[in-house]
This record gives sequence, structure tokens and C-alpha cells, in this order.
Amino acid sequence: MSDVDVDPEDGRDETLNQRMDRNWAELLQELRVTQTGTQILTGFLLAVAFQQRFDQLGAGQKRFYLGLIVTAVLTTALALAPVNLHRALFRRHAKSTLVAVSHVVLRLVLLGVALVLAGTVVLLFDVVVGRGAAVTAGVVSAVVLVALACLPLVVRSRGPRV
Repeated sequence: MSDVDVDPEDGRDETLNQRMDRNWAELLQELRVTQTGTQILTGFLLAVAFQQRFDQLGAGQKRFYLGLIVTAVLTTALALAPVNLHRALFRRHAKSTLVAVSHVVLRLVLLGVALVLAGTVVLLFDVVVGRGAAVTAGVVSAVVLVALACLPLVVRSRGPRV
């Protein structure tokens, strides 16, 4: 029964194990890009506290910065979670579980990245230009990020193109 095509209508001839291997490989590629981005962004944010102008930030800006740091560090750690999960489930015939859980984790990571990106824009605009510009830039960033998050829904609703 393991040689049966999982979905004969999708144009692929693959067993469940083959599909899970392919899905895991695709998730790993996405994780590689996301992990690198979160690590670079987190490193940038961590370095900000050691800059000369950091002392000039107001109390609210410092609290906002610390919130960004916590969000960035948690997002970076979450992006590494599928690796740990893979190690824990290695050779336990749990690839379907690994793929399903890693998919959810990656979606959460993308949400964390969006929050850190928008928050970083707000903080930078607040420091460089002022609070009004920061709010505007934050709203514009959030709208763009939400639009990008909704893009797959739009593409999916149009159906497959042959």
C-alpha cells in the first residue's frame, strides 16, 4: 500500500514518504532564507544599544526597542526550532509530523519577522524624523506586509494555471 500515489490528480507520481521528503526539503529551503534574515536583523538590533546615540533615546523609545529585541530574539529562536525537532524525531518515522509542525512554526516565524520589520521601521523613523512620520511609516509598512501575507490567498483563489 505504500507504493500508492498520494494524490493521483496533482500531476505527480509520489508515495507519502516521497511527498514528505519533498515537502521537508522545500521547508528547509524556506527556513534557510528566513533564518539568515532573522539572524541578521536580530544582530543589527542588538548592536544598536552599543551606539553612541542610544543614550539620546527617550524612555518610550528604549522600551519599544527592548520589545523589538525580545520579538527578534524569540523569532530567531523559533526559526531554529524545526532543526531541533528534526533532531528529536530523526529515524522515528515521523516525517509527516515534522513537516506539519515545521509548517506552523515557519508561519509563526514569518509573523515575527513582519512584526520586527514594521517595528524597526517605526523606531528608526521615530529617532530620525519624529513620531508622526514613525506612525505613518509603521502603518505603510504594516499595510505592505499584510498585503504580502495575503498574496498567497489571492493566488490560490485564482486556481492553478497550466
